[in-house]
Order: sequence, then C-alpha cells, then structure tokens
Amino acid sequence: MLRREFLVVRNRLTADDVRESAVALAGRALELPELAHARTVAAYVSVGSEPGTLALLDALRARGVRVLLPALLPDNDLDWGAYTGEGSLARVQHGARMALFEPAGERLGPQAVTEADVVLLPGLAVDARGMRLGRGGGSYDRVLARLEKAGARPSLVVLLYDAEVVEHVPREPHDRPVDAAVTPSGVHRFRAP
Repeated sequence: MLRREFLVVRNRLTADDVRESAVALAGRALELPELAHARTVAAYVSVGSEPGTLALLDALRARGVRVLLPALLPDNDLDWGAYTGEGSLARVQHGARMALFEPAGERLGPQAVTEADVVLLPGLAVDARGMRLGRGGGSYDRVLARLEKAGARPSLVVLLYDAEVVEHVPREPHDRPVDAAVTPSGVHRFRAP
C-alpha cells in the first residue's frame, strides 16, 4: 500500500521534473565526503521516474572512480559489472517486469559489491531512523546481507526525491539502516560519515 502511494506520486512527474532533479541530485551527492574519497562505488541506473543517476555516474567516472552497476539475476539477486560510460549499458527486459539498464560487459559476481567504498541504493522512501523502503523485490536486502556477512562496511546512501524523506516506514527484521539520503535539495544524515 505505502509503496504504491510513493509510486503514484513519482509517476506524476514530468520528464523535465526527472531531468532537473537528476542534475540537482548529482550535485548534492558529489558534495558527500564519502564520495569524494571513494575509489569504488556500487550504484544503479535509474529507470522511469526514479531519481536520475546517469549524470552522477558519469561525474564519478570523470573523477576516476570505479563504478559498479547491478545486473538482475533470475532469483532477484544481483551480479555486478563495471560502468564505462552510457555506451556500456544494455537494456535488458526481465520477463513481464520492467526493463533495466545493465552493464553489457564482463560480470564480476555477486561478491564484487563487497569492494565498494560507497553503495548507492534505490528506494521509495527513508525515515528518520534511516530505514529504507525499497520496491519489495529483496535484491538490495541480499546485497546488504552479503556486505554484512563479508564484514564490508561501505557507506550506504539512498537516492530519493525530497518528499520521500518521511517520519516512519515499516521495518522488517532483516532491514538495515542507511547512513544518508540524498535528495535534490539536500543531504539527510542518519549516521556520521
């Protein structure tokens, strides 16, 4: 129910809204000290009305950052590949579900995410405790569990629109809080960098 409400609001955004937000979001994210010092960043390519990520991905690459992008596996887990520019993306249709833009090159395996200094997460909302509401597929829950099991401690940052930082979202026992949320108008911190 709550997920649907956030998606309805997102789906009302115009292409110009999404484009303008993407530029502002990239600017805010690039100011993060975590990203300033990152050598490897695990990110994702936004689709539809999600907060846009391509400007941010290209800016990170221009800084010399290694950017890893996910490829959805049949069981909803994520494999990873390197982003080397917009030409390195392939549009992949996942059954009746949405089409995603995934890295077209070599697959590095699900464990590759444990090398990231920062993991940029998609989401629909985040609350005052740093709890992220995802789309419900469980892909990033697996990523977060994999990081924890490996003892990896990257900064976890969710990319959202301003209205998606809310007071409370439901929490499942397996949910992990994020360190920060970046929106077009600012950064919301839940733990110090």
